[in-house]
Order: sequence, then C-alpha cells, then structure tokens
Amino acid sequence: MSDKPSYLGLLNAIALAEGRAHAYLTAWAAVTPSTDVRRVLLTVAAREGEHAMSFAKRINELGYEVRDKGGDDGARAIALVTSDCSDLEKMEALKLHRLDTGDKPDIFDDFFKDHTIDIATGELLGRYIAEERDTARLLRQCYKQLKQARPEASPVGADRLTSLERKVDALCTTIDALCDAISAPASNGAKAKARAK
Repeated sequence: MSDKPSYLGLLNAIALAEGRAHAYLTAWAAVTPSTDVRRVLLTVAAREGEHAMSFAKRINELGYEVRDKGGDDGARAIALVTSDCSDLEKMEALKLHRLDTGDKPDIFDDFFKDHTIDIATGELLGRYIAEERDTARLLRQCYKQLKQARPEASPVGADRLTSLERKVDALCTTIDALCDAISAPASNGAKAKARAK
C-alpha cells in the first residue's frame, strides 16, 4: 500500500489553477480603466496567489512537489484580459460571474468526502473554500455593477438613428442635385452639336 496521500492530486490541481488565476487577474488589473474593477481584481489575485503558494508549500511538506501538466489555458486567459475587450466581456468570457452558486451545491461540496485528509491539509482546504466562495460573491457583485453601467439601447439611441437618417437623406439629395448639375452641361453640349448638324 502506498503512503502517497489520496488527495495529492486535488492539492496539485488547486495549486496550478490558483497560480494561473493569479497571473491573469494581475495582468487584467494592470489594464482595466476602472478603479473599482482593479480593486476587486487585486483582492482576488492576492488570494489566488496566496492559495497557489500555500498549496505548493503543503504539497512540499507532504514530501512531493507541484507537477505542472502543461496546457495553454493561462496564456489564453492572459491574452483575453489584456485585449481591447471590455471588463464585462472579459468577465463573461472567463465565466467569473457564474462562480457564485449561492446556497446551491458547488465544486467544493465534495472536497471533504475523503476522510483521510490530515488536519493541516483540512485547515488549509477549509480556509481556501471559504475564501473562494467569498471571491465568487465579490466577482458576481462586480459583474452586476459592470452590467448596470453598460449603456443600453435607449431613446437617445433612437434619436441618433433618426438624426443619421436625416443626414443620409440630405446627402442623397445633394448627390442627386450634383449629378443633375454635372449631366446638364453635357446634355446641353449634345443638344448644341445636334443643332449644328
């Protein structure tokens, strides 16, 4: 029988995911134009970075080390958050607004089904779960604020469309008049030539 903890894979997965989240949230915070969004992102990024290091440390204490399984999810997330997309679009693309499940079951509900988890790891997991759930609430609130601040279609938009239609109509009238003016001398010249014959 192996002495390798049955929950080692879980700890490794958390360390990797939290490290990637820290990287992309920090990159996003550096480019967001909103001080409110930056504040939330930096709070969450600090937690994610701490979680990555804490789980890596716990894995090391158990006699192992974090094993990166590769993948480019982190690079894709950084490319997205440093793009010209709005903060709202970034949050929706990363599905961060869906993390908070309220009182419904979430990904963390099954973490303690493994009854072999030692006390130190249990303490670490308990704090991690509580912080992750709070983070999900923070991100949902941030998303709601971004959604409310987004300009919606309104009568002002309809007024702009009407104004644009008037300008296009006026431009068409001007072009028609210009075409008539250009073609008038040409047709007068053709009539003059016909008379000369």
